[in-house]
Amino acid sequence: MADYFQVSTATPTREQAVALARTVVSRRLAAGAQIIGPVISAFWHDGEFGTGEEWQLLLKTTAARYPELEAHLLQRHPWENPEVAAVPIEAGSEACLEWITANTTPTE
Repeated sequence: MADYFQVSTATPTREQAVALARTVVSRRLAAGAQIIGPVISAFWHDGEFGTGEEWQLLLKTTAARYPELEAHLLQRHPWENPEVAAVPIEAGSEACLEWITANTTPTE
């Protein structure tokens, strides 16, 4: 298993994306968040094709923090069944990976 992940999700509004990013980073569930948007998504939902505008979040975390991050996102997300997908970070600069570790370590 990879030690680090980039996790993505999306929200319907910029404000919701910023609020989620703020909570996960302040709780050290992710070292940082990038908010990209608006983006246009095409998807199947409830058997129907649709498109919509979304704001994408990219979050950097460790494998150890991922389960709590996922639970937090699912609990606080505005959608009932949001995308939460983690992609392993197979390689990265040593300084970047150290930054992720340092900033996802819970403080006492």
